[in-house]
Amino acid sequence: MRRTRLVLTVTALAAASALLLSACTGGEEPAPTATGAPDPDATVAIRLVLEPGNLDILHTAGAALDQILIDNIYQGLVRRLPDQTIEPSLASEYTVSDDGLTYTFTLREGITFHDGKKLTPADVVWSLRTQKKEGTDAARLSRVKKIQAKGQTITLTLSEPDSSLLWNLSGRAGLVFKRNDTIDYKTAANGTGPFTLLAWKQGDSITFERNDEYWSDKAKAKQIAFHYVPDNQAALNGALAGDFDVLTGFDATLKDQVEANGDFQLVLGSATDKYVLAMNSTREPLSDKNVRKAIRQAINHDAQIELAGAGRPLYGPIPEPDPGYEDLSSLVPYDPEAAKQLLADAGAEGTALTLTVPSFYPTAVSTALVSDLDAVGITLTVDTVDFNTWIDQVYTNKDYDLSLVDHAEARDFENWANPDYYFTYDSPEVQSLYQQSLSAVDEAAAADLLKQAARIVSEDMAADWIFNWQSVQAVATGITGLPADNVNARLFLVDVAKSTE
Repeated sequence: MRRTRLVLTVTALAAASALLLSACTGGEEPAPTATGAPDPDATVAIRLVLEPGNLDILHTAGAALDQILIDNIYQGLVRRLPDQTIEPSLASEYTVSDDGLTYTFTLREGITFHDGKKLTPADVVWSLRTQKKEGTDAARLSRVKKIQAKGQTITLTLSEPDSSLLWNLSGRAGLVFKRNDTIDYKTAANGTGPFTLLAWKQGDSITFERNDEYWSDKAKAKQIAFHYVPDNQAALNGALAGDFDVLTGFDATLKDQVEANGDFQLVLGSATDKYVLAMNSTREPLSDKNVRKAIRQAINHDAQIELAGAGRPLYGPIPEPDPGYEDLSSLVPYDPEAAKQLLADAGAEGTALTLTVPSFYPTAVSTALVSDLDAVGITLTVDTVDFNTWIDQVYTNKDYDLSLVDHAEARDFENWANPDYYFTYDSPEVQSLYQQSLSAVDEAAAADLLKQAARIVSEDMAADWIFNWQSVQAVATGITGLPADNVNARLFLVDVAKSTE
């Protein structure tokens, strides 16, 4: 039986976070350091890019909700750290049977929701059953057959092993809500986390306040104010004017400007963000594998990374931080002449395509794609749309030729094993390998199966991966405790502090 306990103290974790922030500056410069004592009454102003349409994380998809709500407002039995390891959260410990079919969690006692009501095992059972029935990530609990509680023990019984279950429980599929709560989840929140929802000024900001009744170490800042500013230049101007303490999702090419007066430092962290150039293979001429390969070989990925100022090469659906990663660059080397020949062989010279892109993305990537594809004879028109239009047109109705979106979530390979996903990719072999990876009890075996599946996806030219984006933040010198890795997907803010001068 495999057993995992919480073996690090909160103090030790805070120290580890500080080391992580320092390490993720790339070793060239020290991370921002405070010049005074942390102010327990401080408000930390954080610029974010994409505002959620509502706060109902149970029923509404989108990384904008995960980024701020998970672990700050709502929690699960387990949580994931910025380095992607899993540890107990609302559970004090958990065990997994040797056959991988039984997961047993011990629920901590003395935890309350933000409305003062006690967290009970019944809340956990109700939450997981509701997640499985109607949650946006219900499919991630598909192998869970029974969810039961006896005393403080929560038991999940599976129909077959699921190597991704603990990971999924550390995300939205595992979040615990108050049973039969009557709040309007779209505009209110009632979790167990270190922050409560203080205010939401739609179209502008969301503010969290420290939960002084929190069951573990309290948040170091009194308030966290998220300001939604899609434009990087506007965000830069706000930071230099003193309006923001942290700029997430920042443009690395603005490094010199944001660091000019010494009040901010650019911090780079690892991330699982994948800039995916989706290709609608149900449309001509993209149904031809040679055309899709031609597009990939026409793209100068190194130039894209240089243009962006940050990022790492990526030639397949799994980034380096995730299990199953393999360097697949040899499959599609940059070769415009080979791309032209592939188009000629496919009878697709003079092809015209439309690229649909959400409006909050910088234009540099799209502009470079237009140039790269033009060089091989493809005319690319860029259609910039608001995000709600992208969701309706591309994500829901699959009405597109090419689409460019940053997929920030870690371990999301299941999208390539889902023929109904907007990628339009349908491979029974990949679907089988993915299911086998879930059933593998051994982690190494599961990762190897994912690696095999990812290679097939790339060999099929199912899409192009422009690059593996990094977490890019501009951080004020008085801010400490801010995670550096994977902040586009998850921001855990309990240790963030703002120091006085």
